[in-house]
Amino acid sequence: MATPTNTASRVPGPAAQRWRLGPTGPRRQPPRRRKRVVTPYLFLLAPVALLVIFTYIPVVNMFWYSATSWNGLSPSKEFVGADNYVEIFTRPELFGVLRVSLYYIGASVLQIALALYFATVLSFNVRFRNLFKGILFFPYLINGVAIAMVFLYFFQPGGTLDSALRVLGLGGLSQQWLGDPEVINYSLAGTSVWRYLGLNFVLFLGAIQSVPAQLYEAAEIDGANRWHQFRYLILPGIRPIIGLSFILALSGSLAVFEIPWIMTGGANGSETFVIQTVNMAFRYHKVGLASAMAVVLLLIVLLVTWVQRRVVPDEKVNLS
Repeated sequence: MATPTNTASRVPGPAAQRWRLGPTGPRRQPPRRRKRVVTPYLFLLAPVALLVIFTYIPVVNMFWYSATSWNGLSPSKEFVGADNYVEIFTRPELFGVLRVSLYYIGASVLQIALALYFATVLSFNVRFRNLFKGILFFPYLINGVAIAMVFLYFFQPGGTLDSALRVLGLGGLSQQWLGDPEVINYSLAGTSVWRYLGLNFVLFLGAIQSVPAQLYEAAEIDGANRWHQFRYLILPGIRPIIGLSFILALSGSLAVFEIPWIMTGGANGSETFVIQTVNMAFRYHKVGLASAMAVVLLLIVLLVTWVQRRVVPDEKVNLS
């Protein structure tokens, strides 16, 4: 008796791969999966190339520059090893400016608390809540240079702040807001709170609105007030976003540059570690030492982030 044969097996060469035996006979195979595998990588090729060219290669060069005494102009770079790092940790004036970051860390904590409060209030039915959302988020859309210029006039002697204090009968509180070393960092940190409040507000608001609505309804039926809903529903539900906000706040506080650079240029005790790094590279032409300072700052940010993740690890949230 003749045995049935596979028709596809009689097709020579690669064409046989496009056919397979089905219940009713041979049928054409679907397109090769290789194209499906390659296509996503083709779309990723351009952004990954840009990321490597403009991020990772400069970082590698920064590590190399940190081991040299290059002035940024000379074609030759003298290798000095770890001398730049030794100089950073043996000169208190280089490493001591990190204490200025403490003002911005405190301001970041206040900023997160205010953003969480406003996001919680405006997540419920409040009159004109869309208007208030826009008011809170609008400062984040403004260019940092414009904000610095506005607050430069706001804090100047006889400026907006002093005029408002006189109207309120508190003219005696007027002082050199950007000229007194005891006050200047509070003024600059307050400016950063006003600018970045909108970012954390939007993050928290989106996370709060992602909590299922039926949970709020069930809580109201059980007699839970707004505080109970915040404590037992909202806070556990947005814990990962709060952790992310703290990581961004700490890293941003250690790398503050824009506001103090434009408003004061680092004068009167407002110089941050990044401002000092920029001055070291472009004013004193010590690119090697400045690169070492940038590497140290990068390591500090990574260390702080690692410690924070260890202290407050991510937890899976299940509110269902």
